[in-house]
Amino acid sequence: MVRNAQAADAPALAAIYNHYVLNSTITFEETAVPSDEMARRVDSVQAAGLPWLVYEIDGSAVGYAYATKWRERSAYRFSVESTVYVRHDRHGHGIARQLYAQLLAALHANGVHVVIGGIAQPNTASVALHEAMGFERVALFREVGRKFDRWVDVGYWQKLLVG
Repeated sequence: MVRNAQAADAPALAAIYNHYVLNSTITFEETAVPSDEMARRVDSVQAAGLPWLVYEIDGSAVGYAYATKWRERSAYRFSVESTVYVRHDRHGHGIARQLYAQLLAALHANGVHVVIGGIAQPNTASVALHEAMGFERVALFREVGRKFDRWVDVGYWQKLLVG
């Protein structure tokens, strides 16, 4: 089931995210995020009028997707950056695709024109997901992040929500 995130989801969302924080270069955060900070982030996204969705199985959040403003300047108001995370032991079940489909539909309904996804490289699964959802690669920034004593590239994909 996909639903809107709630404050009570914060511990599960933090656990999902912190696996990637501590074990991968998928996120450039380097220290675990406490549950109260995750709750603050959910509240901030929702207060901005943007969706934060949770994929729930048997009462437990196993994935989430949300969008944030792309940039602060007014002319960017129709562009967002999207994010999706799935619990590390739940990959390959279509959870990310279902979350993204509902996120994109909600963004389109809210008048968003462009959705941008930043993907630390290499990440073939995320690239495949974004391209399957209609995103096109538009940029690659070399060595813009440093984590685990190595430089990491970030690619950007975008999808125009039209019609």
